[in-house]
Amino acid sequence: MNIRRLATLGTALIGLTGCSFIPDYHRPALPVAAQYPVGDNGAKGPAAADLGWRDFFTDPALQQLIALSLQNNRDLRVSILNVKAAQAQYLSDRASLFPTLDATAGLDRQHTPGGLQFSQGSTSAASDLREYSLGVGAVSWELDLFGSIRAKAKAAQETYLSDVYTRQSAQISLVAEVASEYLTWLADRESLTIAQTTAADDTASLKLVQMELAHGTATAMDEAQAESSLDTANANVAAYTRQVAQDMDQLVLLVGAPLPQDLLDRMNQVAGLQTEPGLQPLPAGLPSDLLFRRPDIMAAEHTLLAANANVGAARSAFFPKITITADGGTASSGLQHLFGAATGAWLFQPDITVPIFAGGQNLANLDYAKVEKRIEIATYEKTIQSAFHDVSDALNARDTYVSEMAAEQALVDADSRYYKLATMRFNAGIDNYLNVLTANNLLLTARLTLVSLQLSALQNSITLYKALGGGWLEHTASGGA
Repeated sequence: MNIRRLATLGTALIGLTGCSFIPDYHRPALPVAAQYPVGDNGAKGPAAADLGWRDFFTDPALQQLIALSLQNNRDLRVSILNVKAAQAQYLSDRASLFPTLDATAGLDRQHTPGGLQFSQGSTSAASDLREYSLGVGAVSWELDLFGSIRAKAKAAQETYLSDVYTRQSAQISLVAEVASEYLTWLADRESLTIAQTTAADDTASLKLVQMELAHGTATAMDEAQAESSLDTANANVAAYTRQVAQDMDQLVLLVGAPLPQDLLDRMNQVAGLQTEPGLQPLPAGLPSDLLFRRPDIMAAEHTLLAANANVGAARSAFFPKITITADGGTASSGLQHLFGAATGAWLFQPDITVPIFAGGQNLANLDYAKVEKRIEIATYEKTIQSAFHDVSDALNARDTYVSEMAAEQALVDADSRYYKLATMRFNAGIDNYLNVLTANNLLLTARLTLVSLQLSALQNSITLYKALGGGWLEHTASGGA
């Protein structure tokens, strides 16, 4: 059998493979309500998943931070490498569908010495034998008649696709985390400024009280209260100074590299949360949209499809396996005659293995594959429920933050007037310093609470953007790919 006939036979045998025991896949029913408890309040515009992160986060400093994190973050880098590893595994499993052809060349040389004694009394003559061979061989190639190899390749392909979407989900989480941490740094820095302003006011108040105490118009209790207020303000300054530094450390960790000086200068020029560009409202759509918008849901579904393919592989183990070993080429006792007439050599060795008794191993493997599939169905459904919860929570919070911030701003304005009036009355000798201290504490609390609410509202918008699948694209379709 020559090499051409061997290749023709291999092609014909490939055509025999066609049976598959992979169960038909039916996507599980949506395990959540068809509508969110709270609507999208008439929000218009592109879906979050179609809105690039540069279009959603328009602060230049934040854009630079996100871009650097996508280049350097080690967790994202590991996720990218996992995708490459899964792709290589899939290609390796898929390659098992085809025969492995190896070119072979060999020399067998045997020397027998003369004078060996045989039982009949005769002696042997010296001999020197040589055999040269050249050919092509396929070693132990399994015919996939019952789809075992294709089921395993299908499972590897679905695992690869799951890792692709997991990588997208990791990027979305990273973009949201960097944005949230940047806003936290701005908020804590603004709170530090408030604490420093309060400490400066308390220092001036303490000096004024000490002057009045010297003139007999204030008491030692007033001085003690002023000192207490200043100590509290100084403690707040120290606490927020520490928090700002830790926020910066966290940003550097997320970015995965030291921040360049031009970026630090740009960040320091940002006045505070109130000067941040507004994050546009996003339409929520329907819960069913999440199936095609959230990478983590798509990753969970491909993991389920991989488990489904593994059931097919476990089923095929109950059927015979056919392997073929074949080779063809030339062989000769002399190198000069290797390509001469009548030197063709070939081997064709089919082998069939029929499972008869395996101690219940095949049944156990099939049961295990079915249980794994049920586990992945539950995981897929839980992923959908978690996504529904994320979007619903963010929608519930969106409108309430607006009204809460308006009420807190009104409280800041009222406490500011109260503090001014209390200070004027104390300076006029009408009231004691306790009213000033009380008003100052109320104003400080209200201002810090307002900053916290502003941060929470912005972070809620980021959460909604992430929950709806945004953060994967760099630009919208209109802005370029």
